[in-house]
Amino acid sequence: MKVELLYFDGCPGHEMVLPRLGELMARLGVDAPIELRPVESLEQAQRERFLGSPTLRVDGRDAEPGAAARTDFGLKCRLYATPAGLSRTIPDELLVEALAGGGA
Repeated sequence: MKVELLYFDGCPGHEMVLPRLGELMARLGVDAPIELRPVESLEQAQRERFLGSPTLRVDGRDAEPGAAARTDFGLKCRLYATPAGLSRTIPDELLVEALAGGGA
C-alpha cells in the first residue's frame, strides 16, 4: 500500500493530520510508510492534480469521495466538509475509508 500526504507549506493542516493518520494506520494494522510530498509550485500543483493541503492519497486515490472529478488545483489550504462544518484536516472517517480501500 502506498500512502502519500501531499501538502503546501503555507497551510498547517498536514501537521495536524499526520499524528492522527499514524495512529489510525496502527489501529487498522496498516504497515506502510507515510510519504510526505511537498507541492511547491503552481505548475507542480496542476501536474499532481493537487486540490490543496492536506491531501491524502492511498494507492494514488484521493481520500475524499468525488475528488477525482474536481479540477480546482492550486497552492491553497484544503477544507473538508464534516457534520460540524468545514475542517482544515481530513476527517477520521475519510482516513479510515481510504486506508481500508474505499477511497474515491
